Amino acid sequence: MESPHPVQILTVCTGNICRSPVAERLLQAGLDQVLPGGFEVRSAGTRAMVGSPIQPQSADIIRTYGGSPDNFAARQLTSKILRDVDLVLTMASHHRGEVLQLDASILKRTFTIREFARMVTALEERGDAWPSSPDYTQQWRDLPARASSVRHLVLAEESKDNDIADPYKQGAEAYLRMEDQLAPAILRILRYARLSMQRS
Repeated sequence: MESPHPVQILTVCTGNICRSPVAERLLQAGLDQVLPGGFEVRSAGTRAMVGSPIQPQSADIIRTYGGSPDNFAARQLTSKILRDVDLVLTMASHHRGEVLQLDASILKRTFTIREFARMVTALEERGDAWPSSPDYTQQWRDLPARASSVRHLVLAEESKDNDIADPYKQGAEAYLRMEDQLAPAILRILRYARLSMQRS
């Protein structure tokens, strides 16, 4: 069932060629399986390499998890892009700060992706992950506020535990490290999406 107003999710990193495209394409692929047409996931960079394709190593990661890296061009984050976004997932804490410099009004809709993954898991474990609204896309629009209510339960021991390491120009090991940090967060979010769809 296609939603006339898909939930708008934005992933953000620096160059928009390594981390945020992986998050964009894998979240989109997974959410399309949950509710086709219900979500639109895009990405942008705070200092984007505008027009560039996804880095080859990141493209390989996307393919490994069943997504497509094709037809991508990096774009610069702007306040206009942020205007209608329901949820912003940044790859590092400093990106969150840069997002909020552009638009402070989306404070309660902006998280690092690792932090947000812990939040939805906490909602699930607390037993209130399943809101009563029959409108699944509205559940997702309400989710940032509900996730914020458990932020205090999932604080990172160190601030770096909220971040996805930047692998740009650092070789294969750096991309493996990025995958090890990013893939579990994406999978947690997709698990929440599937379970909440089953209960709605």
